[in-house]
Amino acid sequence: MTKLINHNIVNHSYTDILFEKRPCLDKDGTSVQGLFNAWIILNNPQQYNSYTTQAVKEIILAFGEASNDRSVVAVVFTAAGDKAFCTGGNTKEYAEYYSGNPQEYSQYMRLFNDMVSAILKCEKPVICRVNGMRIGGGQEIGMACDFTVASDLARFGQAGPKHGSAAIGGATDFLHLYVGVERAMMSLTLCEPWTAHQAYYFGMITDIVPALKVDGNFIPNPLVVIDRQTDEFGKIVFGTMKKGAAMKAGKEIMEKGILDLSKLDESVNQLISKLLYTFPNCLAKTLTEVRKKKLEHWDKNKESSREWLALNMVTEAKAGFKAFNDGPKNDREVNFIKLRQLLAEGKEWNDEMHKSISPQFQQL
Repeated sequence: MTKLINHNIVNHSYTDILFEKRPCLDKDGTSVQGLFNAWIILNNPQQYNSYTTQAVKEIILAFGEASNDRSVVAVVFTAAGDKAFCTGGNTKEYAEYYSGNPQEYSQYMRLFNDMVSAILKCEKPVICRVNGMRIGGGQEIGMACDFTVASDLARFGQAGPKHGSAAIGGATDFLHLYVGVERAMMSLTLCEPWTAHQAYYFGMITDIVPALKVDGNFIPNPLVVIDRQTDEFGKIVFGTMKKGAAMKAGKEIMEKGILDLSKLDESVNQLISKLLYTFPNCLAKTLTEVRKKKLEHWDKNKESSREWLALNMVTEAKAGFKAFNDGPKNDREVNFIKLRQLLAEGKEWNDEMHKSISPQFQQL
């Protein structure tokens, strides 16, 4: 037999993420001999699986390794724990190193762009296994994937304009393809998260499964409306968060339950077992063709977006990330009204401006 050539660019190990090959399962749940799924796992649960610069580099390498591995059927992109898939870039690193350093952030964003592109060019189908929040940059790398299977306790959304950035790391390129322009506009500007039920209803994700067990039985998310009620205007409020007494009762149910992600894993494996029964080359070509819709926007915008994001680190991003990182727990946003008033007066962005609008300085 001819010795196979290793097409990976480098041989490497992982420190900030986990890379695992797990047996590919057949439809009956048995392992298929010689075939595997590559699990790329964000491993920073203490910081809601936000990605550090090192993690970004490792994700790029991991997707390359999974793509080149002849024995891999599909890639599962997920994270440790049950609180979050990913909340985006590591805010501590942003605030303490990149803030005020556009030349450094420009280098970082080139890595970020390569991470998104690594997902989009992977020759295997990529399933985002959402075990909790998928917010900000986490939402962007999640939407670069081909499929999303989520716990019904998960939440999805952006955070950019609330914390000094814009969702131009993929969300402005991808989200409208899933949910239409107006829903995308609301999510990207207002930064109001969607429940997993809303995300499924809007067509953004493939499947949702229960993850809360009460008295040994799985139950739907008790914090959301799941029976297509209408409000006083006749608008459907399916999947929205409950309010008032209903929310209080839902929280009491949550406290009684335990989180169990076994159905999430089951759904992911069932999806891959269906993909297993397809011609691999035809499947890869189909992925490539559908991904073109994302790449059409992504490749056109990623470099100019990187340049803007770097320069923004001197002004709004510096203020926003430092406020989130350094501000008190219950106050992590700048004073938006005061900021707009100062800008209306023609004030320049300087240290005095930052201090006057930032919550961490108001405590001194």
